[in-house]
Amino acid sequence: MMWFHYQSHCYQPLRREAIFGLFLLLFPVLLPCLFTPFAHASSSTFSEWNAPKPRHLSLLRSALERESSNGEQSDLWSPLADQGWRPFLESANALSLPQKSEGYLQVFLDGGLNQQRMGICDAVAVAKILNATLVIPHLEVNPVWQDSSSFTDIFDVDHFIDVLKEDVSIVKELPDEFSWSTREYYATATRATRIKRAPVHASVNWYLEYVLPVLQSYGIAAISPFSHRLSFDNTPSEIQQLRCKVNFKALVFVPHIRALGDDIVHRLRYPPSESEAVGSNYLRETTDQYVKQKPHKFVVVHLRFDKDMAAHSACDFGGGKAEKLALAKYRQTIWGGRVLNSQFTDEELRSQGRCPLTPEEIGLLLAALGFDNSTRLYLASHKVYGGEARISTLRELFPLMENKKSLASSEERVRIKGKASLLAAVDYYVGMHSDIFVSASPGNMHNALVGHRTFENKKTIRPNMALLGQLFLNENITWSEFCQAVAEGHQNRLGQLRLRKPRQSLYTYPAPDCMCRA
Repeated sequence: MMWFHYQSHCYQPLRREAIFGLFLLLFPVLLPCLFTPFAHASSSTFSEWNAPKPRHLSLLRSALERESSNGEQSDLWSPLADQGWRPFLESANALSLPQKSEGYLQVFLDGGLNQQRMGICDAVAVAKILNATLVIPHLEVNPVWQDSSSFTDIFDVDHFIDVLKEDVSIVKELPDEFSWSTREYYATATRATRIKRAPVHASVNWYLEYVLPVLQSYGIAAISPFSHRLSFDNTPSEIQQLRCKVNFKALVFVPHIRALGDDIVHRLRYPPSESEAVGSNYLRETTDQYVKQKPHKFVVVHLRFDKDMAAHSACDFGGGKAEKLALAKYRQTIWGGRVLNSQFTDEELRSQGRCPLTPEEIGLLLAALGFDNSTRLYLASHKVYGGEARISTLRELFPLMENKKSLASSEERVRIKGKASLLAAVDYYVGMHSDIFVSASPGNMHNALVGHRTFENKKTIRPNMALLGQLFLNENITWSEFCQAVAEGHQNRLGQLRLRKPRQSLYTYPAPDCMCRA
């Protein structure tokens, strides 16, 4: 009886505590408005609580009211005129491949796809300088994108070796006697065979002075880090042209990337009629009737607006206090808060052209240049910070906007799913086959495609970031004033060839190193 009384006595408070606990759990659901500020502090969910609104509403309304026309008849779509330059990848002074190598050269490359691409080109050049045998470069896992794709996952390694066989000796892996030379080996202690303090844009002489002796002493040298570690200036012309040959001829994507890219390009050029389309994710099949169609033109928009870019820019993108807090926290986590732009105000950054264009702003730029809502857009992007809510304005301006998901089935995308480098490779391939390419912000993808399209004399829009920043700061500007200013500010930014200046990259400005006058 006493046991029953004790059980009954304990049961009452336990039941009350359970009910109270359940109430606490349900309270935020029943009254979410009281908990909104706490939700806003979360960097991962801010867009669900506070979807970004258009920041340039007056311009947007005018852009949406612009008249539609047969856009493909516009001068915007006409190919670039012959600019009097031709690709040139063979040097008259090319050095023959010596019979005896000084040793094996390893490089470890960080960054995303296009930073690694440039590093690969530089690695071949350094191997040539040192008369070393290059081991296929090791691609580090990027801390932002967490992609472990290797060189052979992205690039056609056999093609790479074959194209360069007369220039540099290249092996896929080290022989057994050097099998100890791994990333893990160099991570555990200081090693005599590792060069870890290679200067940014080091000279040819630096490699001969500091790396060649290591090769000669140990038969191997490993350089890590290696991004941007070879100068563009005071470098022999045959070395420069070798870098060009690697970038524009030796580096091609693996067959399945090229095949998917070709399918996407074909579906952009030969879309189905409205009656045939089943939905936004409908897989467009290639049939004879599509082949008979006149091919459509399309623009590739590279929208580098992921969390990494947004945070590093330190700009205000209209997401309110929650977004500012989330990006500030991200800056602290990734870079320890050490971001140069953080010392400037948003107005200062925009007037200097240091803020990436938002999807809304890149849409307004294209509309002001004369692209109407019949324009077919391909959106090349990984993850857009803010998700669909951030992209919706661009989609409203250009309803015929597509991406990898809308143009390829999940089965076709299975080999690239979740792999940032392979996704970027598909976008790069489609970007190279588009009529026009435009990027919302400077960066490695922008630089790589601008250079590659210049090499092939293809039209590329390079946004005047400083001008656009100032225009978007002017809240009283009319649509006609905006259009006039944009047109005037981009007359010479539509693919016109620019000669490389000192300290500039030949991967972005391939003339005159990779090209010659016709």
